[in-house]
Amino acid sequence: MIIAKTPYLLKKIYYSLFWDLKNEQKDVFLTFDDGPNPDVTPAVLEILDKYEAKATFFCIGRNVERYPDVFKQIKDEGHAAGNHTYSHLKGWITSNAEYYNDIELAEKWIHSGLFRPPYGKIKRTQLKYLRRFYSIIMWDVMSHDYDPSITSEKCVENVIKYARPGSIIVFHDSEKSEERTLAALPKILEILRNQDYTFKSIPDSISNQFLLANS
Repeated sequence: MIIAKTPYLLKKIYYSLFWDLKNEQKDVFLTFDDGPNPDVTPAVLEILDKYEAKATFFCIGRNVERYPDVFKQIKDEGHAAGNHTYSHLKGWITSNAEYYNDIELAEKWIHSGLFRPPYGKIKRTQLKYLRRFYSIIMWDVMSHDYDPSITSEKCVENVIKYARPGSIIVFHDSEKSEERTLAALPKILEILRNQDYTFKSIPDSISNQFLLANS
């Protein structure tokens, strides 16, 4: 079952996390997980540049270490970066000590106040600890571009149907998602731009007003 829109109840239960960034303007926040990738990320950046869109890249530390020039390109082109662990660990099945050490290792390469747990799976104890150091960014809309069982057209539908002002939208700049991401992204940007949306990166320090708006 494909769930493109984060359930309201989940947002209410985990109200201390950032699921969206509500605003009076028609801003949406595109995010890309699991990069940088030497082939996919530059192609994504080229599309974003064409539409004058800024985004936030939640990077895996080992990929940043492996492809520092691609990571530098992300930052040089005015996009934001966030920590997505060093090894893409699933918090639910990882000890707290191992999880924290992995995030700390990634931080040596990424240097960000933003964190997104891989798979969105993280223990309450881990959340409590990490909120001391990071704004934990979840999402409002999932494109499902990583899923080989769906088409790029379905990815477009997932986003366009549910995007609202303030939505945090998830894509991936990974080899697994490449075909769907690169096909869907220009169509999504074109449609949303024609609806007067603008595309912004997530600020490294986020005001608590966004949390209060959702509480």
